[in-house]
Amino acid sequence: MDARFSKRRVDVQIIKWMGIGVAAIAALALVAGQLGLLKGTPPSDLGVREGMLKRPSASANSVSSQALLWLAHPHGEDAHIAPLALRGDGPATMARLKALLQALPGATIVDSRADYLYVQFTTRVMKFVDDAEFWFDAENDVIQVRSSSRVGSRDFGVNRQRIEALRERLAAS
Repeated sequence: MDARFSKRRVDVQIIKWMGIGVAAIAALALVAGQLGLLKGTPPSDLGVREGMLKRPSASANSVSSQALLWLAHPHGEDAHIAPLALRGDGPATMARLKALLQALPGATIVDSRADYLYVQFTTRVMKFVDDAEFWFDAENDVIQVRSSSRVGSRDFGVNRQRIEALRERLAAS
């Protein structure tokens, strides 16, 4: 009887210490996020080059309307998202898109031109940053888009959901 009671007491202590460890790790992650240690480094190679936005990330944490143009991309089809349709002409659509982006919590417009927008999206709690680009592709009469997380290998569909929500808002505007 004493041996079983003693083993159960040890098991309870192990579970208690594991819970404390998990809580400590979560607290450290939260503090790291609040200090900006999880925001990553801004990419230095964004923009339009030879009619293309930057290649999607090699990991499954980005979407791009031009993903299929990168033939050797490991996540080409998974990373592909449709470009945004024009609402009027290109400049008018870009202006509407800019207004929508300015109203989004956590969105910071870093670069704004008549045919190009670069926006950083920062999550509220952990301060992760995603970089998004929107380019009026006059040749194809669409807004090409790329959105990518700076850190991590997965984004759990956040970039895709954000672009699809923008698509809906743009269509309704």
